[in-house]
Amino acid sequence: MKHQDMAAHPAKGDGRQAACDGCGNKECSAAERQKGESEKDFAERRELESRLCRILHKIVVLSGKGGVGKSTVAVNIAAALQMAGKRVGLLDIDIHGPSIPTMLGLEGVPLQSGPGGLLPADANGMKVMSLGFLLPDPDQAVIWRGPLKMGAIKQFLKDVDWGDLDYLVIDSPPGTGDEPLSVCQLIGKLDGAVIVTTPQKVAAIDVRKSITFCRQLGVPVLGVVENMNGFACPKCGEVTAIFSRGGGETITSDMNVAFLGSIPLDPAIAVACDAGRPYISAYAAAPTAGIMRRIVAPLLALEPGDASILKKEKHENKEKKNMKIAIPLADGKLAMHFGHCGSFALVEADPAEKKIVKREDLEAPPHEPGLLPKWLAERGANLIIAGGMGQRAQDLFLGQGIEVIIGAPAETPETLVASFFAGTLKSGTNVCDH
Repeated sequence: MKHQDMAAHPAKGDGRQAACDGCGNKECSAAERQKGESEKDFAERRELESRLCRILHKIVVLSGKGGVGKSTVAVNIAAALQMAGKRVGLLDIDIHGPSIPTMLGLEGVPLQSGPGGLLPADANGMKVMSLGFLLPDPDQAVIWRGPLKMGAIKQFLKDVDWGDLDYLVIDSPPGTGDEPLSVCQLIGKLDGAVIVTTPQKVAAIDVRKSITFCRQLGVPVLGVVENMNGFACPKCGEVTAIFSRGGGETITSDMNVAFLGSIPLDPAIAVACDAGRPYISAYAAAPTAGIMRRIVAPLLALEPGDASILKKEKHENKEKKNMKIAIPLADGKLAMHFGHCGSFALVEADPAEKKIVKREDLEAPPHEPGLLPKWLAERGANLIIAGGMGQRAQDLFLGQGIEVIIGAPAETPETLVASFFAGTLKSGTNVCDH
């Protein structure tokens, strides 16, 4: 399939530029052209910002593994928010397997263009966008590489007239690849991520990767939903375990994130999906629908631009006390290979004032597997800025309550800490994944 340019629908001069100019917020990232940014890129970024600033909360639904019912959870989260009286949009960025149109009974619905751009489909008042609406043949395979996916997702956000929304729920494909990375980078400030898993160990292990992904990108983890946690009998309602239990809750305890709740495997959920209706509205009186409402309750309590009420990090009070940031050194700058550096800079910083209090250089201990996480934790470190680090090591540090940022450039500790507090620290490719 060739990439379809959705920007062909809205015409230039549709009012989006004027809306951005009339914002009045001089601190907005779109207020000024960035260094090295072309006029075209600046104009596109302003168009994107003019859309996003009209959306109060932006939540991405992730899963580390396929087949856990992530899209089902996303649809019912969106429906529950709408039932609570909120203005809701649902964006399906699963490029290769868009299922949201089917789940909402919107298959074959044609999209229309308006003066402000492409109009999302309407699902009883919910605004919905998916690549599935743009495929001429539902059986057609979408064979795209990363740049095409990034371009499509950018158009979903920039060229679709979402209007004013209280919540935009984004259904992402499984894993930590192009699509979730693109949406996190484009939106910039997400309220957070809801991560979906199933109880068995093989699925729960992938939750760690999703949590690590969010932390590396600075996306708050709102919590984990454990789906298919037992079979709910359609006659008596009794829930019988069919998988090993508690995997998701155990992982959230280990990784210090919130556990939002467990959804049983209810046959009526599949019936509702096939009928194109959200389960939570079609079976509103059912016990499982009550569980879904409790899962969504904390999302309804979000303050504008603040997901802190759902964060359960060990360093959650870092605004009230000093941080200690560990940086591996080589020739006075960040070392690209974390585990083989000769020394560390342990920088104590005041996050409220966003300034360095003091710096201490420590000789690294002997290189032994599993030693550094405990060694740095004993010295009070709660954040590591690194060039590269293997996944196993990242998990060990997270287990000690130490957040990890990888892919940072080879700069001095002072420069890296200043960039971190300014929100401009660039994280790139993991240069050492062993």
